[in-house]
This record gives sequence, C-alpha cells and structure tokens, in this order.
Amino acid sequence: MKEILIRFLIGGLLVSFFSLLGDVFKPKSFAGLFGAAPSVALATLALAVVGEGVHNAAIQAVSMMAGAVALFFYSSSVSCIMIHRSHKALTVTICLLPLWAVIAFGLWYVLLR
Repeated sequence: MKEILIRFLIGGLLVSFFSLLGDVFKPKSFAGLFGAAPSVALATLALAVVGEGVHNAAIQAVSMMAGAVALFFYSSSVSCIMIHRSHKALTVTICLLPLWAVIAFGLWYVLLR
C-alpha cells in the first residue's frame, strides 16, 4: 500500500510538471504526450532504485529506451503509410504491430540478453 501511495504522489507531481512543460510548446497536443509517458517512466525508475537497486533500474531504463526506439519506427511507418496510401487506420496500425515487436525484442536481445 505504501508503494502505491508513493507512486501516486510521484506520478501526480511529475504529470503536473510535464503538463506545464507541454503547455509551453506548440501545438498544444504535445501537452498530453509530455503529461503521461515521462512521468510514469520517472516514477517507475525512482521506485526501482529505492526498492530493487540501481542495477535493476538501469535495466528498466535501457528497456524503456529500446521500447521508445521501436515506438518511433512503428509510429513513423504508420504515419508514412497513412499519408501516402488510402488504407484504414485500424488496418495499418494492426498490420504494423509486428514491426514494433521485431524492433523492440530485437533491441532487447542485443542489449539486455
């Protein structure tokens, strides 16, 4: 219960901070992006350092970066296809999920195995 409360407090503070940061940039749609992912990642890493040590937090950080790289390539591919072709968004996003998986698990295999 104590860990959940700490995660809630850290996450809430970080969400507020990143929402303010996102509000500064244009377009305003960045506010949601800055409000969620960085705060959850930082709260998770802070709790990992306290609860499981620096080594475990380092592994989690590398995993998060690998996932972010995979998400970048997945999102870029979906955007490119949606701009240049007239396919349904649901079809494109589902069909390209294996691309994300190959990149994410490939990076995991190379970096963390």
